[in-house]
Amino acid sequence: MDGVTIVDHPLVQHKLTLIRDKSISTKSFRELLKEIGMLLCYEVTRDLPLAEVVIETPMAKMQSAKIAGKKLVFVPVLRAGVTFVDGMMDLVPTARVAHIGLYREPQTFSAVEYFFKSPSDLSERLAIVVAPVVATANTAVAAIDRLKERGAKEIRLVCLIAAPEGLERVRGLHDDVPVWTAAVDDGLDAQGFILPGLGDAGDRAYGTR
Repeated sequence: MDGVTIVDHPLVQHKLTLIRDKSISTKSFRELLKEIGMLLCYEVTRDLPLAEVVIETPMAKMQSAKIAGKKLVFVPVLRAGVTFVDGMMDLVPTARVAHIGLYREPQTFSAVEYFFKSPSDLSERLAIVVAPVVATANTAVAAIDRLKERGAKEIRLVCLIAAPEGLERVRGLHDDVPVWTAAVDDGLDAQGFILPGLGDAGDRAYGTR
């Protein structure tokens, strides 16, 4: 699908297999989610612009590259998005973090917002929405809508797994938002969960099943 990048790195795919397994502990789920977040961060930031600067090593002066251009803001979708973004923050500790609380209404699957807090300069930052699962994509679309309302002009979406239906919805409504994911699964069941999927990421990350 145009605008969708599937990250097939062996380490990502290995950890994805581990995190899908229903027998792993809550602790292991969180640890893997953080590790995969770090690995996916490499991919979603692969094309950040660089600028040459002059530094001095212990041996000599030299020109070397530093990240230039827009600063980053990570936007985890609560709950499990917070653990997912922790790995990204290990790589980019200077990034800002916006939080958006959204849950899916069980009957209609519509997204319900209960919290939103972001930096005031969203228009000057690259916003990376972090959602472990994109199933119906209602919460992902709602997050992107909210960011655009607040002035965000450049947005990317990162998820662990996605359903084809969800990707089509995101790209259909926001074709200017590219998506990175570790896997595109078969589809959705009657309850709107991804098959084969990994279950409810929030419940598995925090032991609330």
